Amino acid sequence: MPFLDAISFPHEDELRAERRRMIETMAELSDEEFQSGRTLCSRWAPRDVLAHVILLDYPLASYLPHGPRINAANQAQVERARRLSRDRLMEWAAHWADRPSVTSRAGAAFLLGDLGMHHQDVLRGLGHERTVPDTVATAIFREGLQLSLWLNRRVLRHRLVPTDGHRPVGRGPEVRGTREALGMWLAGRDSVKGELEFV
Repeated sequence: MPFLDAISFPHEDELRAERRRMIETMAELSDEEFQSGRTLCSRWAPRDVLAHVILLDYPLASYLPHGPRINAANQAQVERARRLSRDRLMEWAAHWADRPSVTSRAGAAFLLGDLGMHHQDVLRGLGHERTVPDTVATAIFREGLQLSLWLNRRVLRHRLVPTDGHRPVGRGPEVRGTREALGMWLAGRDSVKGELEFV
């Protein structure tokens, strides 16, 4: 619908910018890293993580056939995308970054945290670092808070104290760290635990 192109949704610009940053990360990887490098997503290589976040632009086609089985839908997405060459997947990623679907634009405030977290899954898995943009760090923290309610309830058992700018959340024994590290830990990425301070 052409009239929707004129609408600006909250966090849409930040979502586009993080998509472009993720493409830059992927472009810098060697073929071996891209195809089979380690990430914090169990059993997924960087190319699989990229395919997953791209296919979130097509929620009906990607998830509807699988009903409530989200993990099965995610795996099916990845397996389909493995048939594509690196060049073809990167071409698709460029289109994904420049022209997000309407559903992704409308849900940018939610998807920014998911995207930022998956970008960190790739970088951290390969031992790479970056300066996480402020809006992305906050989005990762919020994503972790939401996922923790479903995955591990850590958010209900701890007082989370970001050391880089955000009000504390929750009650109980304190856990201190950056928004990014706290968000990743809340989402079950336990490899970041050494970066946190448990009081």
